[in-house]
Amino acid sequence: MAVGGAFPSKELIAELTAKMLLEVEAVQFNSEKPFIFTSGWASPVYIDCRRLISYPRLRQTIIDFGASIILRDAGFEQFDTVAGGETAGIPFAAWMADRMMLPMQYVRKQPKGFGRDAQIEGHLKEGERVLLVEDLTTDGRSKANFCKALREAGAIVEHVFVVFHYDIFSESKAVMDDMGVTLHALATWWDVLKVAQQGGHFELKTMTEVEKFLNDPAKWSLEHGGVGSAPS
Repeated sequence: MAVGGAFPSKELIAELTAKMLLEVEAVQFNSEKPFIFTSGWASPVYIDCRRLISYPRLRQTIIDFGASIILRDAGFEQFDTVAGGETAGIPFAAWMADRMMLPMQYVRKQPKGFGRDAQIEGHLKEGERVLLVEDLTTDGRSKANFCKALREAGAIVEHVFVVFHYDIFSESKAVMDDMGVTLHALATWWDVLKVAQQGGHFELKTMTEVEKFLNDPAKWSLEHGGVGSAPS
């Protein structure tokens, strides 16, 4: 987790995370045929953090980086348990819980059964401080449902960790502020773009279109057959 006896810098973590995502082809750029998400959003970029689960050395490094950021920025004894969001967040939450030597639960997208724990799988005690873990976040809205479910079950949720944060939607910070949580992420699209440009991973035309999208995603989406509001 530590490099030379100290935590690695956020800049180094972001760069190496971006390199890992590109190496395992978790990042796809296609300006000619945009990706159309279920929300209706058109995008020249797509990321699948779930690919990381098939690469033991990479996923261990990702979890080490995540633990470094959490311990440095949130504190060493600030959590009683770790919860993963269904479904992509579950493996990352399990590894993070193991790394931090904490119990683990997961949160369903929809309730199953009755009672305040209807969305929670695992043993969650009243008043426990939970670190919510997911693979990624776009504008943060999908995290609100998980936070709400955990809080209704009696948990305290003030921190969310993701491997990847889009960091291109202006709503993101407001959503997190409204939820009363701090977001911790390893890398953003800006980090991936920088590493991709330096490594010559994609053609210049593709890079130009991606940069246009990142600077004004709503405009780019509308111009390419998508909706013009941030996905949830």
